[in-house]
Amino acid sequence: MAPAASGYLTKQERIAVAGVADLQIRSLLDRQQFFDPRGQAERLGISSAGWPLFGLLWPSGAFLAARLAARPLRAGERILELGCGLGLASLVGHRRGADVTASDHHPLAAGFLRHNLRLNGLAPMTYRHGPWQAGSGPRHVTGRYDLLIGSDLLYDRDASAALGGFIGRHAAPAAEVWIVDPDRGNRAGFHRQMAALGFTRHELRLDHGPGAGPPAAAAFKGRMLTYLRAG
Repeated sequence: MAPAASGYLTKQERIAVAGVADLQIRSLLDRQQFFDPRGQAERLGISSAGWPLFGLLWPSGAFLAARLAARPLRAGERILELGCGLGLASLVGHRRGADVTASDHHPLAAGFLRHNLRLNGLAPMTYRHGPWQAGSGPRHVTGRYDLLIGSDLLYDRDASAALGGFIGRHAAPAAEVWIVDPDRGNRAGFHRQMAALGFTRHELRLDHGPGAGPPAAAAFKGRMLTYLRAG
């Protein structure tokens, strides 16, 4: 447990992901952490209850990292992780040599990513502010990507609608989208948005009991949503 010089407590864990060397990950100690003295997160629409969620390791993120670790690298491919939180999948892709950009809208996500890069002796990687609502800024996500990935993103209907719009602005004409969803129940609207963008869908169940999935994942019920657009 690290002392909270900045107002919150953290911990450091060794995380195993098949196909890459173990990663040292600094995360928040638990879901009780909160520190927003200047109201920066509040102005971004992040409540006190939602504030710590970026800084925890989740089973969905472990599945996403494991799938990216198993995927062959493709020359010239640009990858964007949406709502990256601690960016476990982005760190895995970056360690393998992929061109990965991590993005999130939490004000501390970039700092945690930089710290975890240093913990693992990795070179700096690209991070961009990634609110899903339309907007622009010098540090915002720009451009188009060949593979867009994320985990546990369909947490309410408004979120899934904004996510579809974001993907429409940043997916290349020929693109692939991965979403690991722990059965949040907001898939139907998101499926329709992706279909309207020209994507076809494939679903794979990921259910497993304790100790049967990726090492960083606890017992889990959910699915891998894969969307493809030929361009």
